[in-house]
Amino acid sequence: MYNPFLKRVIDVILASISLVLLAPLFVIITIVLFIANEGEPFFIQKRPGKNGKIFHIIKFKTMTNRTDANGSLLPDSKRMTKLGNFARRISVDEIPQLINVIRGDMSLVGPRPLLSEYLPLYNETQKRRHEVKPGITGWAQVNKENITSWQSKFEYDLWYIEHKSFFLDLKIVFLTLKKVFKPLKANQTSTESFNGKN
Repeated sequence: MYNPFLKRVIDVILASISLVLLAPLFVIITIVLFIANEGEPFFIQKRPGKNGKIFHIIKFKTMTNRTDANGSLLPDSKRMTKLGNFARRISVDEIPQLINVIRGDMSLVGPRPLLSEYLPLYNETQKRRHEVKPGITGWAQVNKENITSWQSKFEYDLWYIEHKSFFLDLKIVFLTLKKVFKPLKANQTSTESFNGKN
């Protein structure tokens, strides 16, 4: 059994170090999004945490507040900015959640927190995803290619809960970083090919 206290200590240490190392990038993105989103660089939303307790998740805001003639928000595809799209592809928009980890709302690894309005829809088995703190990344996220439905997503979340360990968390972090850097490598290869270097 993965000791919750040990997991918490590791979370705080790694999240704090990551936040310090990423501070220059954090500041730059905040300034750019502050300008691009008319003074709103962050997206803050209520999400259920451990035992269903509601907390406010923090992310970089990747979409504008553009509305149609009736005042309704436009579809996501029309509100997504170029910077926001790039930030999502390499998961940079998740950086502010390190603050959630340090505050104790989240863990580095765990089931991703879903919308709070979904809570009444869970059956007893699905509710088990709230036995642990939600994570910035999780077993379902690194196995995204194998998920074909909401049900299979819950199955991956529950599998993590039943098998959680230090080494499993380490594996998930490694696989997450691999996925994050893959788009960057792909972009670099594309540029080199365009420049006739391949």
